[in-house]
Amino acid sequence: MPRPAGATPASARARTGGPRRAPVLVALGRLPRPRLTGLGCGVLATSAMVVAAWFCELLGGAPTLYGVLFVLASVAAAGWVRPAELICGPIAAPIAFAVGLLATSGPMNTVTELALRAPWLFVGTGIALWIVLVRKGLQLLRRRLSRGR
Repeated sequence: MPRPAGATPASARARTGGPRRAPVLVALGRLPRPRLTGLGCGVLATSAMVVAAWFCELLGGAPTLYGVLFVLASVAAAGWVRPAELICGPIAAPIAFAVGLLATSGPMNTVTELALRAPWLFVGTGIALWIVLVRKGLQLLRRRLSRGR
């Protein structure tokens, strides 16, 4: 459908006028919206950690790489879970960590590996919990502001 002369879509006006947004905010705006269910969050984190464990096993163990990949999986799980099921992010993260270790170490070695890699487990779970708390706080703030109007 042709537009009248001089008419520009709102998206074009927003791009040309108005304040500039930081490149980080623009990149964050392109990320997919949180749509994972609680089960999907657990499946995402667990499958990512099993693949990470196998990859790290190929590199000779690489506990630091496994920890970094766990933190990234925790951030993804906490960031993409649906707002109604936010609690699943921090719960799925440590379970996924243990399942990934179990996939490559076996039951007895998993207990030892969990003890040795506990700092990574705490950091990843803490970051997931922090993300979920911030998202919930923003959700409550938006709700309160919309009621005030």
